[in-house]
This record gives sequence, structure tokens and C-alpha cells, in this order.
Amino acid sequence: MDTLAASPSDLPVETDRIRAIPRGKVGVWWFLASEIMIFGGLIGCFILIRLAHGGWRAEADHVHWRIGALNTLVLLTSSLTMALACDAVKEGNQRALKIFLALTMFLGLTFLGIKAFEYSREIADGWTPATNLFFAFYFTLTGLHACHVLGGVVANTSLWVCAVRGRLWPLIQHRVELAGLYWHFVDVVWIFLFPLVYLS
Repeated sequence: MDTLAASPSDLPVETDRIRAIPRGKVGVWWFLASEIMIFGGLIGCFILIRLAHGGWRAEADHVHWRIGALNTLVLLTSSLTMALACDAVKEGNQRALKIFLALTMFLGLTFLGIKAFEYSREIADGWTPATNLFFAFYFTLTGLHACHVLGGVVANTSLWVCAVRGRLWPLIQHRVELAGLYWHFVDVVWIFLFPLVYLS
């Protein structure tokens, strides 16, 4: 007789698939999806309004593209060190993990330091969010991105502290991959922002 209930032999397969997903991974993907909506909306508005205002070429000439290019190099390098940290977790190499997490933190702080220097130069030259619509978008987009970099630095710092202390490490080591997903997302956003804001 046919029944609607699944046979017991079918259940473990689905259960194993569910268990194969690390805890928190689905939550991180949902969070990143919401972040894509935020940045996608802002970038879309920036493009449409910029086209409607004739390109903002004169305003865009005042941003420091060389500083932006240096920050791009820093952030891409940090993406590499984060990927190496994830590989170190898979290999069980805790010493390498500490090194690569520390490098990622350092590069993130370097990015923020360069961005602070860039902001100070622009403000000293009289370019602020209140100057015009271009700089309102510029400070909003790059400032929001910088806040996300800071969040990634805080997350990686907490993981690094746990790795150094060792006591909580067996419980949270899977979170390095989750932090890596977030960090790579931040890098991808910058890859869109740099040509749009600095080079176009």
C-alpha cells in the first residue's frame, strides 16, 4: 500500500546533507544577500543620477585615484591572506592560521588608515558630503564600505584571539570560513566601487 510518509531509509540521506552545511553558513548567505540589496541599490542610484547629470567628470577629477588604486591592491592582498587562513583551517595548521588572520587584520587596518588619510586630504581641499551630489555619493559609498571593512577586522580579530588562546577554538574554527565569505564580499564590492567612483 502506498503511503505519503518517507521510508526510514530515505531520511538519513537528507539529514546528512543538512548536517554537511556548517552552522551559520545559511545565515551568512542571507546576510550577504541583504547587503547586496543595499550596495546594489546605492550603486544603481549612483549610476543613474550620474548619467542624468552629464557624468560628473569635473567633480570626479578631484578624487585621488592613485590612493584608490593602492587601497585596491591592499584589499585584494587581504583577500588572498583570508583564503590562505581558510585553507589553514582545513589543513589543521593553527600556526599558519594565526599568521594569515593577523595579516588579514593588518591589511584591513591599512586599508582603513589609507582611507582616513584620503578623506582628510579631500576635506582639507574643501570636498565634503555637502559640497555636491557626487561627493555625497562618494562619501556614502566609500564610507559604508569602510564600515564593512571595520566589521570584518573585528570579526577576524575575535577569531585570532580564540586561535591564540586555544580554549574555544574547537567550537568556533568553522567560523573562519564564514568570516572569509564576508571578507570576500567586501572585496568584491570594492572592485565595483573603485572603477565606478575613481576611474569613470
